[in-house]
Amino acid sequence: MRVLAVGAHPDDLEILCGGTLAKFAKRGDEVIMAHLCSGNMGGRDIEPEELARIRDEEAKRAGAVIGAEVLGPIAGDLDLYPTKEMRLKVVDIIRIAKPDLIITHSPNDYMPDHTITSQLVFEASFTATLPLFKTEQPAYEPIVPIYYMDTLAGIGFEPTEYVDITDFFELKKKMLLCHESQYKWLSGHHQSDPLNLIETMAKFRGLQCGVLYAEAFRPANLWGRLRAERLLP
Repeated sequence: MRVLAVGAHPDDLEILCGGTLAKFAKRGDEVIMAHLCSGNMGGRDIEPEELARIRDEEAKRAGAVIGAEVLGPIAGDLDLYPTKEMRLKVVDIIRIAKPDLIITHSPNDYMPDHTITSQLVFEASFTATLPLFKTEQPAYEPIVPIYYMDTLAGIGFEPTEYVDITDFFELKKKMLLCHESQYKWLSGHHQSDPLNLIETMAKFRGLQCGVLYAEAFRPANLWGRLRAERLLP
């Protein structure tokens, strides 16, 4: 199976579904990790252009931990909008990835880049199927199931599916630690230690489903996107 995970910023996927992506990769699935924003505003003392370069390298190192291909970005931080131009770029990410399953942000997550990423992925994933909708890439016609990943700190998110990541939690931490530029920034600006955040969230979701560590998801229950079999690992 080919799995496309699309986050807003270079470290969002590691925080919200890194264990699940590691589990997909371990069982032999092809994992593609895309971020739509460059991460150029995620700091204080580094110029945006230089920060975007650093974060691109960090994203590629994190993806390499599980052998994932890394795509993006298409915009700067807080410069992502639900426009036709942006949708075309996300269409091409989907057409390049040719996924059997897409994971992205919940529509009700905590900041604009996350909610707009969710909207763009939903809209582009149908647009990508249309042969007469011309972009730089040929159409990819399957209508693909979409799974929304947890929100930050799980606020306002009611999961319907869980993935046991107990055996993959250390790998998730290793992926997140590749984002060295973000550790001090998130600890200060977001007042939350990133490692403590992912461990607390994983234990909380694990408690709900009877394992030590888990990640939580909710499928887009819409016609054409449902499957009889379980798709998450």
